[in-house]
Amino acid sequence: MTALNAQRAAVQARPAAAGAVLDVVIPVYNEETDLGPCVRRLHAHLTEHFPYPFRITIADNASVDDTPAIADGLATELPGVDVLHLDAKGRGRALSAAWSASSAPVLAYMDVDLSTDLAALLPLVAPLISGHSDLAIGTRLARTSRVVRGAKREVISRAYNLLLRGALAARFSDAQCGFKAIRADVAGELLPLVRDTGWFFDTELLVLAQRAGLRIHEVPVDWVDDPDSRVDIVATALADLRGVGRLGRALLTGALPLTALRAQWGRGPLTVPSGRAPLVGPVTQVPVGLPRQLVRFAAVGVASTLAYLVLFVATRGALGAQPANLLALLVTAVANTAANRRLTFGITGRRHVGRHHVQGLLAFALGLALTSGSLAVLHAVHAVPAPPVELAVLVAANLAATVLRFVLLRLGMHHRRG
Repeated sequence: MTALNAQRAAVQARPAAAGAVLDVVIPVYNEETDLGPCVRRLHAHLTEHFPYPFRITIADNASVDDTPAIADGLATELPGVDVLHLDAKGRGRALSAAWSASSAPVLAYMDVDLSTDLAALLPLVAPLISGHSDLAIGTRLARTSRVVRGAKREVISRAYNLLLRGALAARFSDAQCGFKAIRADVAGELLPLVRDTGWFFDTELLVLAQRAGLRIHEVPVDWVDDPDSRVDIVATALADLRGVGRLGRALLTGALPLTALRAQWGRGPLTVPSGRAPLVGPVTQVPVGLPRQLVRFAAVGVASTLAYLVLFVATRGALGAQPANLLALLVTAVANTAANRRLTFGITGRRHVGRHHVQGLLAFALGLALTSGSLAVLHAVHAVPAPPVELAVLVAANLAATVLRFVLLRLGMHHRRG
C-alpha cells in the first residue's frame, strides 16, 4: 500500500462526525449539458486522489432548464454531493451563500467546465489545510503554466490584471481564474465586506485579503479554454471596471475596516526586536532618481496603454470611436495616476491625494485633446479608416500624451514620498 493510500484509509476510517475537510462549490446557471459529467469526474478524482473527507456543493443560480433536476439527481446518486438552490443569478452571490453555509474548514470553487487540470486541486488547498496560507488561487499567467486559449482572451486577461496592479496595487497574478480556495475562518471575516455578486467577486475578495495582510498562495495550472463559454466579455469587462472604481474609492476613503482585520490576524509589518541590529538597511520603497522613475513610469504606461486599447476595442462597436475613446481614457487615467503616485513617485497615504488626482485629470484632458484631435483628423481624411490604422494613430497620440503626463506628475508630486 502506498503512503497516499495508507493516509486515505486512515482518514476514511475516522468517524463521520469529523465532517468534510474541503467543500468544493460549483456555481452553475443553465448547465444541464456539462453538470453531470463535471460532477462525476470531480467526485471520482477526489475519491481517488484526495486524502481527506470532502463535499461537493452544486450552487444553482436560478437555472431555468433541467439543471436543478440534474443537480438533485447527482446529490442522490453520489455520496458527499449537496445542492444549494438560489432564486437569483450571480456567481459571487452563489459562492458567498454556499461558503457561508458550509461547515468545512477549507472552501474552494471551480467552474463547471473544468478548464483547470484537477491535478492542481491538492496543491491548491494543501497550504490552507496546513494553516500556512489563507487563500489560494490558480494562475494561468505563471511561466510554468500551460494554457490553451485564443489571443483575444489572453490579451484581455493580461490587460485586466495589469490594470489591477496599477489601480489597486494588486500583487497576485491572475484574478479571474475559476480555481480558488479560502480558509473558512478567513471567509467569515471577508465575505461581509465583499459587495459584488457577479464576476468581480473574486477580484474584490483577493484585494481585500491582500490589504488585510493575508497570505495568498498561487499555484500554476494547466488550463484549456472552453469553446462553449457563454460569458459576455464586453458586459463583464464594463462591470469589472465599475467594480475597480468602487473598490478603489472605498480603499482611498478608508471605508473598509482592513486595519482592524490586519491587527486581528497579526499581519502587521515585521519589526526588529528591541536590542537586535537589523539584518538589512532601511528599505526604500521607490528611488527618487529620474532614470528609475522613468523605468517605473514606462512600465505603468505600458499597462495603461494595454488596458486603454482593450477598453477601446471592447466598447468601440457599441459606443462609437469618440465615446469609446473618452471612456477608455478616463478609466485608465484614474488608474494611471494612482499607480504612478504609489509606484513611480513613492507617495502613500491619503495626503494630497485629491490634488494629485486633479493633476492626473489635467493630464487626462491633454491626452483626450491629443487622441480626440488625432481621431478627428484621421476621420476627416478617411471617413471609414481601417481598424489597424485607427489603433496606430491612437497609440502615437497616447505616446505623446504619456510624455506630457510624466512631466506634469513629476512636477506636481515634487519628487517626494509621503
